[in-house]
Amino acid sequence: MKNLGSSRPLQIGNVQIGFPVVQAALSGYSDWPMRVIARRHGASYAICEVMLDQFLVAVKQRKRTQHFLHTSAEEHPVGGQLMGAEPEQFAAGAMKLVESGFDIIDINFGCPVKKVVGRCRGGFHLGQPEVALEIIQRTRDTVPAEIPVTVKMRRGIDDTEESRDNFFRILEGAFNIGVAGVTVHGRTVKQRYVGPSRWAFLKEVKQFVGDKIILGSGDLFTAQSCLDMIGQTGIDGVTVARGAIGNPWIFSQARALAAGKPLPAPPSLYEQREVILEHYRLAEELYEGKRCGTMMRKFGIKYSVMHPQHDEVRAAFARVSCREDWEAVLAAWYSDDLPGVHPDPSIHGSQESCETSVTSQI
Repeated sequence: MKNLGSSRPLQIGNVQIGFPVVQAALSGYSDWPMRVIARRHGASYAICEVMLDQFLVAVKQRKRTQHFLHTSAEEHPVGGQLMGAEPEQFAAGAMKLVESGFDIIDINFGCPVKKVVGRCRGGFHLGQPEVALEIIQRTRDTVPAEIPVTVKMRRGIDDTEESRDNFFRILEGAFNIGVAGVTVHGRTVKQRYVGPSRWAFLKEVKQFVGDKIILGSGDLFTAQSCLDMIGQTGIDGVTVARGAIGNPWIFSQARALAAGKPLPAPPSLYEQREVILEHYRLAEELYEGKRCGTMMRKFGIKYSVMHPQHDEVRAAFARVSCREDWEAVLAAWYSDDLPGVHPDPSIHGSQESCETSVTSQI
């Protein structure tokens, strides 16, 4: 097994990241509470859920929308991810992220959701290199030089030769413009989340760009898979997406394996209970009562996969609507300090789509 402790620590532009296993942007999930929990469990960097440029340009700091741009000292460095259609508005949205305190600006050219692609956003740009590169150029020109700009891509719209050519044209052009790194998901836009992520493509990309920073994404559901992707492809780091929802321990486990230690045992039910309760407490700082309860259901459902009776616990979390309900689930199912279980990589569910989060920004 590759010992990552002997490899180069991850650095994006002038931002020191360190351990090269980080938390990806997750639409509908990677808000401030989730990012803080991930950082406390070993993630060296995390990216906020994607935001629309038009939303950022128009948004006012209100209670209902404050969670989108909320950051804290504890989580730095933190990235802000942006998605949109028009180059000029995209750059203006990027500046709002800078003004809100995000350390790195990440451009989303990877979202495969039909509603997003249909509005000429996200993965749609992989089919129009000229517009994609104009977005990158305007964003890089607008964002202060000390703030790194990165790009998230899939390996193309589909597996045609034209799509491949477009990918490499955007990739090379982005680095020529001055982006500090590119994250590549090993699936196409048309694949969405179906079928395996093509890790061999990541190896090809890394060989193509040489010493420039490439992060990988796709099918990272265990700590070992994070190290395997780096070891097999030679990329500089990985961004854990669905594999980190309800399992922040994946980061500390990856650190242990990278240091040559055995895979840590899954957290006991008492350890899980402490984190699940703290996650809810952090959410209460951003979201009002009932809204917090219903919003946290999806996290409870994800946490339940580490419980030995996960089907029953999942059903219990699905009915949560307030703090009292949350505490009742913990009292009923986490009152005995039984051993936890590692999540089954074959049962990871589908990522909540960009549509869920983005719709609330329109």
